[in-house]
Amino acid sequence: MKYEKYSGAGNDFIIVDNMERKLSIEEIEPKIRCLCKRGMSIGADGFIILEPTDEATFLWRFYNSDGSIAEMCGNGARCAARFAFLNGIAGKVMTIKTIAGIITAEMQSPPDVKVLLTPPKDILIDEENPLTDKFKLFSFINTGVPHTVITLDESEDIEKLDIIHYGRKIRFHPRFEPAGANVNFIKKLSNDMIRVRTYERGVEGETLSCGTGCAASAIIANAKGLAASPVKVLTTSGKALTVHLEKSGVYMLGEARRLSAGEIFSDAESC
Repeated sequence: MKYEKYSGAGNDFIIVDNMERKLSIEEIEPKIRCLCKRGMSIGADGFIILEPTDEATFLWRFYNSDGSIAEMCGNGARCAARFAFLNGIAGKVMTIKTIAGIITAEMQSPPDVKVLLTPPKDILIDEENPLTDKFKLFSFINTGVPHTVITLDESEDIEKLDIIHYGRKIRFHPRFEPAGANVNFIKKLSNDMIRVRTYERGVEGETLSCGTGCAASAIIANAKGLAASPVKVLTTSGKALTVHLEKSGVYMLGEARRLSAGEIFSDAESC
């Protein structure tokens, strides 16, 4: 099985071309958790398989690193789009069928890709429902996947926050059962920039970047008057994504770096 490795602002993915349906999904799925395990195999935050569809340029199967299926991933969408373009699957503008809906991607100056995300829904701003002993207010939005957004005060140091402790408590809180929710902690840096740290379900830890989390954070920050569009979102990788909030939809611009290509050997499939 051949693959390519991509990184979207620090969020990395193994991508496989199955446009000719030569690969068995039933055989691949049980191996994904091991293939994504760092140190033991290739290692990645997610695993993406491209397949044909009559409804879009292609459809994708997106898996978290624990092998679970995710509805959508903003960084993964940019990486899948650039993979499709570089491998002759799509032109500079394409559509991708995801569980969350069909999204549009457009190549920019390499390695940047711009994606139109699915319309956000289920928006709550500063809900008074204490999820932990520390945070009494939370916001919520679905940007393809469910996200909680916690806004830190000016006096709080976002870099010293115990994101694993608080992120896990909120991610598994009964309020969000059964699906759970990703957790984003944000802090205003300037009138058009915020800092975000994200605890991702399916990875069950902090990732260097989360595209739908950045979009969720930008939308909530804008709604609360913390940042004007386009919102620059500084991620843990040190890379920034730019979120444009327009009448026509929510657009995300950011890098999708092509890192390597190779073949998956059988030793990589077990851990």
